[in-house]
Amino acid sequence: MRAAGGVLWRPAAGGPEICLIHRPKYDDWSLPKGKLDPGEHPLTAAVREVGEETAVPAVPQVRLPAIRYETRDAAKLVEYWSMRPRPDVPAARFTPNAEVDDLRWLPVPEARKLLSYPHDGRVVDAFAALPTITTVLAVVRHGRAGRRESWPGADSARPLDEVGALESRELAELCAHLGPQRLISAAPRRCQQTLAPLAAAVDLPVEVDASFDEPRSGEDPAARHAIAAERIMTLAAAGEPAVVCSQGKIIPDMLHRVAGYGTPRDFHSPKGTGWLLAFAGDRLAGADRLLPSDSRVIQASRA
Repeated sequence: MRAAGGVLWRPAAGGPEICLIHRPKYDDWSLPKGKLDPGEHPLTAAVREVGEETAVPAVPQVRLPAIRYETRDAAKLVEYWSMRPRPDVPAARFTPNAEVDDLRWLPVPEARKLLSYPHDGRVVDAFAALPTITTVLAVVRHGRAGRRESWPGADSARPLDEVGALESRELAELCAHLGPQRLISAAPRRCQQTLAPLAAAVDLPVEVDASFDEPRSGEDPAARHAIAAERIMTLAAAGEPAVVCSQGKIIPDMLHRVAGYGTPRDFHSPKGTGWLLAFAGDRLAGADRLLPSDSRVIQASRA
């Protein structure tokens, strides 16, 4: 059995407060979570369940450790993300119901004591160890676009194929959870098309930025990678959630430079996949793979 949820937090004078829920059926205090619907991505389920149980629309930030435990019926796997209330969507008034009859915002130490289950406490401990996340970006690679050698026109005009169009819609569903304020694409048509479903969903234009294009003939690849990495850091410093679509010869080296650890191979990005990047100021605090077709998000690394 699979489920997903979040450590929903908000800033307060004495440090972050996190949201716990009380379930009358079990008379317990726990983190908001719930079962995945058939075919549902765990990130989508986590955002949905947190919203349903707390009445707070939330933005996912950093993937936290998954927990496994046994119930009377089956083994259960629960995946968690740290989350902030969405600033652009007002929260509804919480109404007690048969599933959740109480909700409390508490400082982390008090929440840790109130939790009914040790495994929830381990998730909260992982959250408490994180720096304060200031910005979340998504970087995605364009969807499948056929074979370069079979396209008769300029490579920059090569469009997505049917699989790529499906991948773009799957990426749109995940990236929309960030509440992006900017959508930025490399110049090739396939990159712009990859962001088109997301642009329609969130009613934003796709900005073209050649900083994220692959190196041109005769251009120093390292210089191009450095330019792209600097653009990512500029976007992170702006403090606005954004989604960037780029290409396979840019993303691994670009993210390696942004992260400051590992190798470009650690950031290999197949077509139609991406990364959820959480920044604490000018430092990358979390880098999680977005794998929509696999219906899962895998934590790749954390600074």
